[in-house]
Amino acid sequence: MNAADVLADAFGRVREVVHEAVEGIGVEDLHTRLDPGANSIAWLVWHLTRIQDDHVADVAGREQVWTAEDWAGRFSLPFPTDATGYGHTSKQVAALRVDSPALLLGYFDAVHDVTVDYVTGLRGTALNRIVDESWSPPVTLGVRLVSVIADDLQHAGQAAFIRGCLERR
Repeated sequence: MNAADVLADAFGRVREVVHEAVEGIGVEDLHTRLDPGANSIAWLVWHLTRIQDDHVADVAGREQVWTAEDWAGRFSLPFPTDATGYGHTSKQVAALRVDSPALLLGYFDAVHDVTVDYVTGLRGTALNRIVDESWSPPVTLGVRLVSVIADDLQHAGQAAFIRGCLERR
């Protein structure tokens, strides 16, 4: 197994957790917040997908799936097209509404497929490439991808936790 295979496996694990949190859930439960300041499953999955889409598109030098495949239009959210959820207020979290779990998973799966295609194509020392010089030390491609995986897994785990709480009610 090489580094690209490890990254693809890690992104696959994110996919498993996201699907377990979203598949078969009702629209209202998708938007339920455990308290007024909490995130919903819908917001968490949308946000982790937007961050993955944004970061991977940036390092791959391509347009985000969000705009390239008009997911922004399909979601029709009350946010700017470039919003990722980073820094969203409680009011903005509440404003995120999706029509169905299928829409949310459709966007997630489209980003997942592009991400896995990208990482499985990495060869040699590609992960050593500097992708962000605004940090000290500068951020390599490998570090950026691991950061995305870590963030995705945290948010996917939060969504799974909410799903579990809702099922126990």
